[in-house]
Amino acid sequence: MANALGLVSSSLHSFRWRNRAPLWLSRSDKRAPFICCAAGDDGVEGHVLGAASSRSHRPRVIGMGSKLVGCGSSVPKLLISNDDLAQIVETSDEWISVRTGIRNRRVLSGNETLSGFAVDAAKGALQMAQLEAEEVDLVIMCTSTPDDLFGCGTQVQRDLGCKNAWAFDITAACSGFIVGLISATRFIKATGGGFQNILVIGADALSRYVDWTDRGTCILFGDAAGAVLVQACHSDEDGLLGFDLHSDGHGHRQLNALAQGDDDKLISNSNGAPLFPPRKSSFSCIQMNGKEVFRFAVRSVPQSIEAALEEAGLSSSSIDWLLLHQANQRIIDAVSNRLEIPSDKVISNLANYGNTSAASIPLALDEAIRGGKIQAGNTIATAGFGAGLTWGSAIIRWR
Repeated sequence: MANALGLVSSSLHSFRWRNRAPLWLSRSDKRAPFICCAAGDDGVEGHVLGAASSRSHRPRVIGMGSKLVGCGSSVPKLLISNDDLAQIVETSDEWISVRTGIRNRRVLSGNETLSGFAVDAAKGALQMAQLEAEEVDLVIMCTSTPDDLFGCGTQVQRDLGCKNAWAFDITAACSGFIVGLISATRFIKATGGGFQNILVIGADALSRYVDWTDRGTCILFGDAAGAVLVQACHSDEDGLLGFDLHSDGHGHRQLNALAQGDDDKLISNSNGAPLFPPRKSSFSCIQMNGKEVFRFAVRSVPQSIEAALEEAGLSSSSIDWLLLHQANQRIIDAVSNRLEIPSDKVISNLANYGNTSAASIPLALDEAIRGGKIQAGNTIATAGFGAGLTWGSAIIRWR
């Protein structure tokens, strides 16, 4: 089968954890904690953007629920406007804003570090949750642009003072926060509450990999960090109502930043034995086929959200807020139209920050909560999508 990019082949395997109640539970018990994996007769659970298998398996009862109880965010001081970009590339404020909805973005400067902003965002989440750093059991750092090649989750853990926590990094580009959020809930559920408090941080500094002479990409990206505190709770209070995750490497060519190095031709020493010369490795600037990525997003994201809503037993009319990865306002509008969600229920801060990759969802969430839009008990449909290609969605309830 084909999709907008021809991205999903018949051999694509889609693995999905389920949080569905078995048939012997009443409708009112649908949030009880269950995990199962649904698969077709050949072991492949459907394909093509989240098509569900017609064959169901009896779920396993396991674990606890989880809920979001705190959030925070942090952005660099340096603001770059569309007019600023017009001084270095052939563009204008009108050209950028009409095509993307972006007017400003923040970028790292001076001695600022990505891990520093991640720490600040996490502190905000801890403060809102009224939790001490020593009470955190796990720190999940979602980033594709760490300060260190080997990741910076442990540095964030150290600087926060989370001395009792384990820490690791997740690399999934603009889908990173969704992957981290769902991972956090699975740690809580699978360990029966062995993990009580988990910090999920989305942070990226894509300005490090932008070609500032390419108006097709330099206008899009900014730097930021956002964080949430996910806490174990009774299954009746479970705040993750449904989710859906996918990846397909066939679309990698449409959005990437490849490793590159010096010429690797062999040289020989005096006795003729081959030697490899020293190589200075780096990554290319971000390469993106904007039209194809747009087509991918407007096709895949609504279907993923619909699959997550089906799992949650909800319809799009039940959603209080739609919060998508902040990539392009035209994508946000297209998805909300497809799902028939009115514009006054759509959260967007893209104009002020641009595409901040893994930070975009928690950054917008934090602003909406602190600004009084999102209230306790509200249901939020959220989705991330980007390089990999990866995409996924989650239906969550704010504490």
